[in-house]
Amino acid sequence: MKRDSGADTTKSMPDVATNSMVDHLHSTLDWVGMSEIHLPARISDTLAGERPVSTSIQAYVSLSNPDAKGIHMSRLYLMLEETFGDHSVSAHSIETLLDNFLDTHDGLSDKAFVQFDFEYSMRRPALKSSYAGWKSYPVTIKATKAPDGLRIELAVEVPYSSTCPCSAALARQLIQEQFREDFGKDSQVDVDKVFEWLGTEEGIMATPHSQRSVAQVRVLLDAGCDEAFPITALIDTIEGALKTPVQTAVKRVDEQEFAKLNGQNLMFCEDAARRLKQALDPQPCYQDFWLRVNHLESLHAHNAVAIVTKQVDGGYLPIP
Repeated sequence: MKRDSGADTTKSMPDVATNSMVDHLHSTLDWVGMSEIHLPARISDTLAGERPVSTSIQAYVSLSNPDAKGIHMSRLYLMLEETFGDHSVSAHSIETLLDNFLDTHDGLSDKAFVQFDFEYSMRRPALKSSYAGWKSYPVTIKATKAPDGLRIELAVEVPYSSTCPCSAALARQLIQEQFREDFGKDSQVDVDKVFEWLGTEEGIMATPHSQRSVAQVRVLLDAGCDEAFPITALIDTIEGALKTPVQTAVKRVDEQEFAKLNGQNLMFCEDAARRLKQALDPQPCYQDFWLRVNHLESLHAHNAVAIVTKQVDGGYLPIP
């Protein structure tokens, strides 16, 4: 078959979003856009510098014009590629992105939103030995640009261990009773014999229950703070307040130190929440915070939960 190499291959393509003859309901929509956009990115951390991460992104604009059928969906994706192909994710680059979302949707939108979800890996040293290992923390960065300005939130999840104070007291009582039963008839107690007894299962015949727990913390970042995100700093603050972060590579000396830390930091969920509130309250870069601690009970089939906010006017609501 003869091919006409000089033929014009361009053609007009239908644009249903703008030229459809089908009528639509005239109303506004809070958000329209895309979710689960998977892009590699570099995150700017105030302490660790730039770190590569694999992100899952949500990007939206409001549909504020009731007469418009829809938004320019592909522009959101292309601007994400363009912005974070050249720049790390920082407060400045996020604001630039959201401004571009709005500029390219002039007459359609007055609000823009982006959310980054990713795993943030940090190398953590063991408690006593020279070992170290990687821990992965779920992190979320959300940003909204609206007529009243820019709002950026940072959220992290931090696992830790919690030992029940009630269970510890009950275990101590049983040990006391066992001690009285084993030594109560002696007129004098031999120190070496007691020392040996304390190292036996018969002596320490009850232990308190502990459980893996999770602290979920969201902070509203102050506009005057660093362009980078305080991811490492926030995780350090949380782990420093709770004292019992879960470990990676350990030797027996590390495991023993972990047992000691648990014994010295007995916590109901209320205690853990108050510790975190006390640690976050004075932080100048956090305009507001919302935190939830989840003790994944080993005694019960349900979990124990405590929630607290900074309690600022117009701030986070203490909802589950």
